[in-house]
Formats: sequence, structure tokens, C-alpha cells
Amino acid sequence: MGNKTLKITLLIVSIITVSVGSHADDWTQYRGPNFDRSSSEKLKINDWPKTKIKPTWKKPTRLGFSSLSVANSRVFTIVMENIEEVEREACIAINYKTGEKIWSKTLNIAKYDGGGNSGAKNNKGGDGPRTTPSSDGERVFILDGRMVLHCLGAENGDKIWSVNLVKKHDAKAIRWQNAAAPIIDGDLIFVCGGGEKQSLLGINKFTGETEWKSESDSMTHASPIVTEIHGERQVIFFTQKGLVSCNVKNGKVLWRASHPFKISTAASPIVEGNIVYCSAGYGVGAAAFEIDYKSGSYTARQLWRKRNKLMNHWSTPVCIDGHLYGMFQFKEYGDGPLKCVDLKNGEIKWAKAGFGPGGVILVDGKLIATSDSGEVVIADASSDKYSELGRFKAIEGKCWTHGAFSNGQFYIRSTKEIARFNFKSFLSSKK
Repeated sequence: MGNKTLKITLLIVSIITVSVGSHADDWTQYRGPNFDRSSSEKLKINDWPKTKIKPTWKKPTRLGFSSLSVANSRVFTIVMENIEEVEREACIAINYKTGEKIWSKTLNIAKYDGGGNSGAKNNKGGDGPRTTPSSDGERVFILDGRMVLHCLGAENGDKIWSVNLVKKHDAKAIRWQNAAAPIIDGDLIFVCGGGEKQSLLGINKFTGETEWKSESDSMTHASPIVTEIHGERQVIFFTQKGLVSCNVKNGKVLWRASHPFKISTAASPIVEGNIVYCSAGYGVGAAAFEIDYKSGSYTARQLWRKRNKLMNHWSTPVCIDGHLYGMFQFKEYGDGPLKCVDLKNGEIKWAKAGFGPGGVILVDGKLIATSDSGEVVIADASSDKYSELGRFKAIEGKCWTHGAFSNGQFYIRSTKEIARFNFKSFLSSKK
């Protein structure tokens, strides 16, 4: 009887383990689970399919440039919804199996300064929300266009708490409205609001209470990132002064790197080892800094700077093996290139035109790039040459978002459609 009980117990544990593991590769926030727009999943590609690639599901969606987060079998994004003839931002939850909407929660008024109507000649028009929700599986966090931080229940969209950063932290309005996503790390959420001596914020994800606040930097549209440099966990903000890194627990400023600009950018910093890269549009360009630590203090030493070059605008690159891969362009709608750039010196290794301000993620050493016209391209992350494995047309509309990869499924969204593709079925994807 004892052996039988033990077997049953082990079986139950095994089932629970498998169940928990099924969500281990959720794409929980804007830059993915690892803060670098990469997935730890495996992606084995034998032969590119000869037949037309079809989505598991495809659904129409209203306007917006919000990317997708995937957590606990739900897909989250921000769209426009007309409520009593007033356009408002709305967070929606979608069933990952069917694409059907589970719930919708209206947020703030959807009114923008402009910018969204740009694009290629045959792919213009359509403004909308720019920020991306984050989720820990139980809660969803949104920093809306009017600088209100929302916490909703992931299961039903019910409000748990909200904080108006303008009222509480003197947050400053930003041109084109907020596009930065709130970033989750442990029990904290990190956002930048631009208030005097309270611009950089660490907020308790359970209560909405402010755990720490510091500095007076003017915010941008760039989402912060969490990383470890020299063994210390830190959150890096990209403000109008440049890079500023804080200890995640108490907000103490660890180091700064000057990269000033006046007109905002939406590309986040990139970290590999102790090198940090950043880029801004509107004539600014890119730079890389080496972060040193000696005698209890940090220093940021500039490795290189490319003025008015290597501009990412709002498309953040990925980094692997000392090389950046991304859309290095500025307003080259429809034709902007995907490039490979040496992180240590800023040298361009290769370029491939035809992407525009799309996005790129990294899965198992392979680039999954999306063009602004909704085409998906898979290529090797190789610095030697551009090596394309295959491509297909995924969705219609203007695609200024980044794709999401979760449990072998690829999710993509445009101003017109949202779709899921089962990469396991046609690319022999496996864990």
C-alpha cells in the first residue's frame, strides 16, 4: 500500500511539474522574460515548408502600436476602443488557443499629438496606443498614454490598484504620449515619470506603493531594463540625459553615461557583459559604454559614438556574441535595413534592406524579424553574412510592434490584425 501511495504521489508531482513547466517560457513583458528580447526555447529548422504558412488563428484588431505579452495562457495588448463615442485606450486579454477576447478594460482617453500617421506610401494611417502591458501571470501592469499606472487581475481584468504618476509624482507630459512599458522584476515595477527628485521609480507590484524614488531626469519613450553588471542587479533607464543605472532594491544611482537628446526615443538600452549600448533618432545616433567597477564605485567609459548614425528610432536591437542585430534606420518606412553591428566598435558587418521600422527577437541563435508591412523573416544570427532561412507574409496593416515567442508559438500584431503561428508545426520547434 505504501509503494502504491508513493507512486500516486510521484505521479501527482510529475503532473504538477509539467503543468507549471508549460508556462516556463511565457513572454511576460515588452522585452521578453530575459529583458533582452530573447527566448530560451529551442528552434530547430530542418527544411523551410513548401506550402503556404497559415496562422493557427488570425483576428482583426483596432488601432495601436502596442506589442504583445504572453502569460499563463493569455495574450495581452493595448488597443483603441470607442466608448460612448469617445476613443479610449483599452487593455485586452486574448485566449492563446482561439484568439478570442476574454476581457477588455478601458483605461485613459486615447488622444495623441501625432506621429502614428507616418509610414510607407501604401501603408500609412492609423494612430493608437504605444505602450505594452506586462504580466506576472496573476496581474497585468499598464502605464497608459496619460501616465497612469494600472494593475489589473489577469483572469478577469478587474482593477486591483492604480497610481496617477502626474498627481502623485509630478510626472511630466511627453510629446506623442507615453510609449514606455512598466518593467517587472521580483516584487517591483520600474517606470520613469520625469518628476523633480522622483523621476525614477520603483513601485510595489502588489500595492502600488512607492518603494523608492530618485533623480530629476526627463523621461523618454524608452522602457527600462533590468540586468546584472559586475554581479550587482540594476535597472537601467534611458532618459534625455542619457543612461542612468540604479540599484533595484533601493534606487541608489550606481553610474551614469552621457547621451543627451531633446526629442524622445523609444529604443531601450542593450547590455552584454559590462558593455551598454544606446541609440536615439532625430540626428543623435548611437554609443556604447564599458562599465568598470573598482574600489566600490562604477565608471562608464565611452567605447565609441556614432553621431547621426546607427539610429534605432523605436526598434530595439538584440545582441548575441558581441554583435547587435536590428533595424538601424530613421523614418525609412518600408525599406529600412536589418543590420549586424559590432558592439565593441560600432562597425557595420552587413545590411539587408526591406524591413522599415519593424522589430526583431532572438530564439535559439536565430533572428525572427518582422517588417513594417507584416512580413516575418527568419535568419541566422551570424556576423559573417546575412543568411536568410525563410520568410512569409503574416498579417496586413502597419506593423510597428515586436513579435512575441512563447512555448513554440509566435505572436504578431499590426494596426489591423493579430495572429498566432505554431512554429512547432512547420519548423520542428522543440524544447
